[in-house]
Formats: sequence, structure tokens, C-alpha cells
Amino acid sequence: MVKISLIKKVKSDKSATEHDKKIRKNNKFVTPIIVFVAIALSLGFGYVAGTYHYQIEAAIGPVFGCKVHSGDIDLSSLQETYNELAAHYDGKLDTDTLIQGANHGLVDAVGDAYTVYMTPSEAVDFNNTLSGSIGGGIGAQIGLKNNKIVIIKPLKDNPAIKAGLKAGDIVTKVNDDSTSGWTVEQAVTKIRGEAGTTVKLTILRGTETKVYTITRETISNPSVDSNITDGLGIMTISRFDSETGDLARVAAQDFVSKGVKKVILDLRGNGGGYVSAAVDVAGLWLNDKTIVTERSDNVIKDTLKSGSNAILSGMQTIVLVDSQTASASEIVAGALQDYKAAKLVGEKTFGKGSVQLPIPLSGGGELKVTVARWYTPNGKNITQDGIDPDYAVEYTQSDFDKDIDPQMNKAESLLKA
Repeated sequence: MVKISLIKKVKSDKSATEHDKKIRKNNKFVTPIIVFVAIALSLGFGYVAGTYHYQIEAAIGPVFGCKVHSGDIDLSSLQETYNELAAHYDGKLDTDTLIQGANHGLVDAVGDAYTVYMTPSEAVDFNNTLSGSIGGGIGAQIGLKNNKIVIIKPLKDNPAIKAGLKAGDIVTKVNDDSTSGWTVEQAVTKIRGEAGTTVKLTILRGTETKVYTITRETISNPSVDSNITDGLGIMTISRFDSETGDLARVAAQDFVSKGVKKVILDLRGNGGGYVSAAVDVAGLWLNDKTIVTERSDNVIKDTLKSGSNAILSGMQTIVLVDSQTASASEIVAGALQDYKAAKLVGEKTFGKGSVQLPIPLSGGGELKVTVARWYTPNGKNITQDGIDPDYAVEYTQSDFDKDIDPQMNKAESLLKA
């Protein structure tokens, strides 16, 4: 697998559904009503005013369509641990940090990799990722090529390209620190920073060394990129955010207006996003079809269907996938494969077949909890198994070092056949 990254650490799991977002929105209005009624009932039964009573809320919540759990958990051992820690620790304790750590530990103990607690800062970072907003970066895609940190692509209208960075530039130093032996993640960490601050990059371009001082900005990074070459349209989707469906349709309309006859949809490295965006993208090829069903306790809770304006319907299509093609991107790949609207080329996909509901918590934290499993139109849940491509083709680091993309080459050859 080739390691490429934007100047941003991105969480790979980002699944949410349109109806989940509606639930969140409705809860913001319904919860105060429940609390108000709970307090009123508490006063009527002689409870202390203002105390949260989940038992009462659990009884009232379903009336408003909300889920509330009323059970208690014995946290006395946690309190004991804290008291002993505070009494004996040789140093200063930050209680806010300890509370955040306890929240992390509680949720992590569930044992589901996709059910997670996020601190306020992590929640902001996560939601910015879904909106396509990247804070404090230079706007460049980087990778490791011939064991060197390389600029793969400076993003349009962002600081890197404005400063003069070009694809193929080798980053030899970041703020005078040598990048020798660095991973992509280390480079990302060093280059990113607070918007408005600067980072100094020493660049090797051919035999010439250049030094650039670049002011970091909040980065605009559209989730959809497209181009047309000799009647072949290539659409690359990096994630499924709130704008992906509209951006993909604009690209598809451009394909049609310019006479494109064949399409490559590149979902490699796409860690997912909103299920609703995946349904919109699949709907470019599929008219009024079931794209995905969601089941909880093996009972179908929702069936998501495409619309009736599949402007790429019947167009010969290849979908590129790899081991990092996950979640919402697997929904698209699975639906197009099940309906035989496209052939898949590349490697087996990641295998994430669950749906998460983000729940805002007091204090700015957020709980992301698995609420359902999703299934392809043919009834397959791909958890752990992933989706097998129709044509298995590897893309190795050696290929990348040599500027060879065997997966793209295979797709092009199939479309020319």
C-alpha cells in the first residue's frame, strides 16, 4: 500500500447517516423539553430541583422519539482510585485531563473500534474533517517516495501552490529539522500547525535547493476532483462529506456535456463519511435502486434508495479500490458491483460495515456510537471481509517510486478493450 497524506491527520472512520443527523438536530430541541418535564415531575415528587433524573427521562423520552437509558453504574472504585492517586502522586494533577481520560477508558472498554469518545478538540477536528475544512495547514498532499518526503500535489488556491511548491519537490527539512528517516505521519505533524503561523520548508527540486517560508491557513480541500482525457473521465473522491454529492454531480454533468463515454471512479484511500453522500454518488449510475440497508439486531431499520436522475447510467465504468477504501466508499463500490454497473479494480477493501451516530455531550465532547450495520443491495455485510475487486491488482511502494500506477493502467486498458 502506498502511503500518501494531506497535511492533516484524518480519522479513518467518519460514518453518519442523514437520518442520524436529523435525530441529532431533533434531540437538540427535544432534550430541553424532556429535562423541563423531568424537573417539574421531580419537584412534584419531592426530589431536589435541578437534579438530572434519567429514570424520569427514560419514561418521557420515547414520547418524543428519543432514546434515554436510566441504568446506573457504580463509579465508587473510580472515585477511590482518584482519591488514592491525588493523595500520593508526586506532581500536579489536571482533573479535566483525568476526566477526559476516564471518558475515553469507559467507551474504549466496549471493545468496538468505531464506538469512541472524543474530547472537545477531537470533536472539532472530526467535524471539520467531515466538512472539508482543514485548520492550520499548507494545502499539499505528501507521500514517501524513494524513502524521501515528497510533495505529491499542491492543492488549488492554497498556501503551498501560492508559495511556488510543485509536485515532485523533495522536502529535505522542516524548520531546519532534517526529514531523513521520517514517516509521512511525522512530516504531517511537523508541517501542520495553527493557522496564521509559519513553517519553513527546505525543498530539493532537481539539483536546486530552495527555501520557502509559508504561512499556514485553514485549508480548502474539496472532496471531489475530476479531469477528462481523450474522452475518458476520471473522478477522484477523497471522502464523503456534506458537499460530496453535489460536487460529484457537477463533475458527472461536465462529463456528459463534454461527450465522455467511459469513466474511472477512484475511491482509493477514501476512509468514508456520510452514508447519504455515498447514496447520492451511487445514484449517478443507479436509478431508483436500493443502495444500502441498515439493520440493528438483524432487523432492517432503514432502506436508502437512489434518486431518479442517474446521468451516468449505462456508462462503462471502472471503480478503483484499495485496502483503505472503507465505510461509505465501500457502500458505493458494493452497490455498483452488485448491480453490475461497474467493475472493481485494485485490492480488497477495508471491511467496515457499521454505522455510527455522533452524539454531542455537555462540555463540547462527543460520543460516536455504533447504532447499526449496513448491507449491500445483495444483502452482504462486509465487516472484516471487505469487498473483493473483479480484477486484483497491487500498487506497491516500488511502483510509486517509479511513477507507475498499475491499478490505473489496468482500468484504462479494460476501458479500451
